[in-house]
Amino acid sequence: MMVQTIVFIILAIVTLGAALAVVIVKNLFHSALYLMLSFVGVAGLYILLEAPFLAAAQILVYVGAIAVLIIFAIMLTRRLMDKDLVQRNAQWGWSALGAVLLFGTLGIILFRANWPVVEAVVPSETIVILGKELMGTYAIPFEVASVLLLAALVGSIIIAREEK
Repeated sequence: MMVQTIVFIILAIVTLGAALAVVIVKNLFHSALYLMLSFVGVAGLYILLEAPFLAAAQILVYVGAIAVLIIFAIMLTRRLMDKDLVQRNAQWGWSALGAVLLFGTLGIILFRANWPVVEAVVPSETIVILGKELMGTYAIPFEVASVLLLAALVGSIIIAREEK
């Protein structure tokens, strides 16, 4: 086996295992941590696909922002961490059966398909080109988006802060 194939298999197992742990684990905080691990695994898959900008965006946006936001939401809503909550739905067996049938059917379709191998032509300096476009042609929309995100962050801090 090639090294790239082994790395892909490891990243796929980590990503899928962490995604499965997100829905299986009973503790919400641990579930959010597994979600972060799953996002990091997807970023690793982007690196294998030679898309370093997507990998960096995946880590910055999803791991750095979304998952941290979820963890803050869990920590700010303490009543959800009570042990008295029912952790299992009565229809979990039917849901599991439906998921196995769905993914089994998709797996059969995917493995029986004829996938053509096409060599893609990718510019060697995609990040440099993207950076020049963001800071040149699209500088004003980029800065407007950053100011809006900053305003949303400040607003969420004001709303979440406890009154004394």
